[in-house]
Amino acid sequence: MLKTLAGKVALVTGGSRGLGTATAIALAEQGADVAISYVASEAKAEVVVKALTDKGVRAVAIRADQGDSASAEPLIQKVVETLGRLDVLVNNAAVAWQGRRIDDPEIDNAAMDKQWMINTAGVIANIRAAVKVLPDGGRIISVGSGLGSRVAFSGTTDYAASKAAIVGYSKGAARDLGRRNITVNVVQAGIMDTDMAAESKGKLSPIIMESHAIQRFATVGEVAGAIVFLAGPYASFITGSVMDVNGGFTA
Repeated sequence: MLKTLAGKVALVTGGSRGLGTATAIALAEQGADVAISYVASEAKAEVVVKALTDKGVRAVAIRADQGDSASAEPLIQKVVETLGRLDVLVNNAAVAWQGRRIDDPEIDNAAMDKQWMINTAGVIANIRAAVKVLPDGGRIISVGSGLGSRVAFSGTTDYAASKAAIVGYSKGAARDLGRRNITVNVVQAGIMDTDMAAESKGKLSPIIMESHAIQRFATVGEVAGAIVFLAGPYASFITGSVMDVNGGFTA
């Protein structure tokens, strides 16, 4: 089988679980050496590293808190020091704190501010650090959300805005980096069958599920497949784009 990413090095933030793990493994299956970042679950991260090395690639797990923008530069530097280069940045790490309207007196504004730091400021810091080392033809892919394009129900204001902001930043970065043939894209993921969404599964109102053309949770493999495509050679003329992988939620 042709390994379309052989010789490349990828970083997947939040790679110790869920979509991050699925993406890291999918990249390794295409021949890429893979670094993952994690914030707390060292044991889980090492299990992922073992799964990656079993694919015949080099792999490393690096602790980094995306909620602290100052951690981005050391994270990127560690990837280069360990694996020799960086060709693909996948901004996957994020949180989803939802459920209360902005006029709800019980809303946790400190948590909302932290969400902005992780979902938006952290992603921007990663991109700023990565562009210093990415070669011409590099790839930047950020995981967004269908809610970044369509807010179909209440209680998601800050989360939706944190994801929408990444779309605007990515479009601007695509313009800035086009002369270097570095592509910058966003995958707007739908509700996925992950541990993050486990509490929601079975509790979502029929109205929310009916807002999807395909009325089910996405698998992490379906979303990871889109990310890997954007990282590969057949996506070299796609930049500043939003790829919806959310079952028609944004249709």
